[in-house]
Amino acid sequence: MTAGALALVVAAAALHAGWNALAKRARDPIAFLALASCVAWPVLLPFGAWMLLSDGLPARAVPFVVGTIVLHVVYFLALGQAYATGAYSIVYPIARGLGVALVPAGAFALFDERLSPLGTVGIGLVIAGVVTLHQVGHRHALATGAPLGAATAWALLTGLSIASYSLLDKAGVARLRPVPYMLLMEAGCAAVLLPLARARGIAVRAEWRANWRTVIAVGAMSALGYTLVLLAFRISKAGYVVAARELSIVLSALIGTLWLGEGRLVPRLAAASVVLAGVACVALAR
Repeated sequence: MTAGALALVVAAAALHAGWNALAKRARDPIAFLALASCVAWPVLLPFGAWMLLSDGLPARAVPFVVGTIVLHVVYFLALGQAYATGAYSIVYPIARGLGVALVPAGAFALFDERLSPLGTVGIGLVIAGVVTLHQVGHRHALATGAPLGAATAWALLTGLSIASYSLLDKAGVARLRPVPYMLLMEAGCAAVLLPLARARGIAVRAEWRANWRTVIAVGAMSALGYTLVLLAFRISKAGYVVAARELSIVLSALIGTLWLGEGRLVPRLAAASVVLAGVACVALAR
């Protein structure tokens, strides 16, 4: 993996772990994420609109833009439900880990991306670390009596949507530059989620009054973070990008313990270290 792609993904991972933790702390995660999606696209408008006016919108890119809007709406709704019903330390490793497991196989089938032996070992280590982190969170949830079934199901749907849109977007940004692609995706998500937000009017208004600064921050962090991932997709293999992005798992171990109070630090850091070793292998792979 090139140094440039790795730098983009590391920055994206930090932004991703941060905004997910903020979303988990919201009063109503579904209302919060709907609002964040509605404020994300203006962040990209000055840059993406100029590129669209300059380059136009290729017809061959349209199906990918429509597809990613649908998949991201599913992602936001599933993630909101997951955080509404389960702990951050349960939801986050499942959602992120499933993408690592599925994307390399999908990228091989769709793009003929062949991973090196070192890259394959790295992805295996990431998956092992994520599974271990989930087990730590699972034991903590059992000890505290937190619900598991619904949260796990929603987290699995979130992970499936992540894997799906990752593969779609790898192909999409080969047809349209990442910034306008991201702008259209965010604007489309906002157009779909806004009516859903209005249906939860009381919750949405209460969430905005209580957390409007955080909503704006999360909208900006989400838009910027995934734009960096799209840029990385253009210069590196999808399997490597998705695996390296799991540096966010290391941060989530710290956030879940130190900020959200969701369990012991030492076993989380041990599992996160396995993830980190896997990412190091991916970073060195070609």
